[in-house]
Amino acid sequence: MAELPDPRQMSLCDYPLNEMLLVALCGVISGAQGWVDVAYWGNTKLQWLRQFLPFKNGIAAHDTFGRLFAALDSRRFQACLIDWMADLCPLLAGQGLSIDGKSLRGSHNGDVPMAHIVSAWNVATGVTVGQLKTATKSNEITAIPKLIESMDIGGAVVTIDAMGCQREIVAAVVDKQADYIVAVKNNQPNLAQAVESQFANVAASVQQGRLQRDITVDKGHGRVETRSCVVANELSAIESQLKCWPGVRSVVMVESTRQIVTGRDKGEPTTEWRYYISSLDVAAPEFNQRIREHWAIENKCHWVLDVAFKEDACRVRCGHGAENLGILRRLALNLISQDKGTKRSKRLKLLGAAWDCDYLRVLLGLKAI
Repeated sequence: MAELPDPRQMSLCDYPLNEMLLVALCGVISGAQGWVDVAYWGNTKLQWLRQFLPFKNGIAAHDTFGRLFAALDSRRFQACLIDWMADLCPLLAGQGLSIDGKSLRGSHNGDVPMAHIVSAWNVATGVTVGQLKTATKSNEITAIPKLIESMDIGGAVVTIDAMGCQREIVAAVVDKQADYIVAVKNNQPNLAQAVESQFANVAASVQQGRLQRDITVDKGHGRVETRSCVVANELSAIESQLKCWPGVRSVVMVESTRQIVTGRDKGEPTTEWRYYISSLDVAAPEFNQRIREHWAIENKCHWVLDVAFKEDACRVRCGHGAENLGILRRLALNLISQDKGTKRSKRLKLLGAAWDCDYLRVLLGLKAI
């Protein structure tokens, strides 16, 4: 084969977009943490990559990858993520959809603050089905309705923390024919006070049948957690405070008591209370489960992105680069999460993709030309 041109002398238009996207995604799922890593990975796997695309001019330089992803319209790229996930997870009806934000701590650049990504996480399948970048964490309030609008979430149960306790967000969920469970805190003081008032005397109200309660006890990792989920469906006493919140049918209190029972941190139990509004009218055990499942987005998505993909340490920050690389990481995480036939941890699946090209080919569903 003829000698390849020097990539440093080539321009962005010399490399087909599909080739660069393939290299970037394969590189990220194989452990690449930036464009230098991606270009290096591509050069080491060039002959393997030519099974699927020509790569006539070889692999682009890392600067070329940086320019491409800095300029690539992140909203259109995100739309591709949503379309792809819609094919993999066509039905969201009845499934939990957790919405939460995560900062890309290494993406700040001088006076430009770090990027903040709001993601929608499918609890049942363990994949990210949509994401949107905001300038700051406080901008989640405006980003969440846009993210909801971009997805087909009909029939899903959307769970959001207290940052998302906004009338516009609740209305956006209802308009999409979905249900919601939204945490309530003092950013909505009148609503919070009204919800809390429904649980003034839980024991007596449960005994009288005016409240439902579900209690679970979990033991593990040297601690015991007792969760009491109490649900109120008779809301006439606070109807005036709820009228501006579309579709509210239940209010919920979760009392969580934790105690460390082994080791040097062993001590007295601690208790916290959390409150929610919801459009659902279901039994207390289902509320208890769905509220707890919301936090899967933290330990199965955000934690993995930081620990396995080193997202917080990444210094890609020009243009749309940080967000687009974030989309590639979530695509990579989705692919290994969809692999149910391999009984390995996510870390080992990533190592497998890096070390075993056959496994990488299967993950991406690649077919030779």
